[in-house]
Amino acid sequence: MKGNLEAWYMEESEEDQRLPHHYHPPQYISLDKLAELGVLYWHLNPHCYENDEELQKIRESRGYNYMDLLDLCPGKVENYEEKLRNFFREHIHADEEIRYCLQGSGYFDVRDKDDRWIRIWIKAGDMIVLPAGIYHRFTLDTGNYVKLMRLFVGEPVWTPFNRPQEDHPSRKEYVKNLFNKAGTAVEAH
Repeated sequence: MKGNLEAWYMEESEEDQRLPHHYHPPQYISLDKLAELGVLYWHLNPHCYENDEELQKIRESRGYNYMDLLDLCPGKVENYEEKLRNFFREHIHADEEIRYCLQGSGYFDVRDKDDRWIRIWIKAGDMIVLPAGIYHRFTLDTGNYVKLMRLFVGEPVWTPFNRPQEDHPSRKEYVKNLFNKAGTAVEAH
């Protein structure tokens, strides 16, 4: 099911990280462009996630056997401001990062081949997979609330490796794949 995922090149700014930071005029990015970077996307029904057959098929086909839910907003998360700062620090992971937005909204920022930021605005129903080794960060938008399903293959490892990580094995593999397989079609979206 196609959604209306919005993504755009992000203007560097010291202003509130929760603002859209569009260029003027905005420079939107297609799902195909995100797929070239290895970012996968599905739009699902967030109101029936507990019994969603499509979600179950994705989980089975990709081996996502771990799942938990995270409510991220002031008052619900211990050390909220600190956690948000940590999520917004540019980093990579050794494994995919899989997030399914059930309520609210927020931004995942990823780097393109030219090291420019692309801001991805996820809203209820949006499920994205960031490949291992991609530089990224996360923040809430001005709504200050998101409920996310976090999926993982095997036991979760939430270790961020802050930039620079050019010698990290997952980063090396990501860069190799990015430049060797540019334009390869993917199943998602």
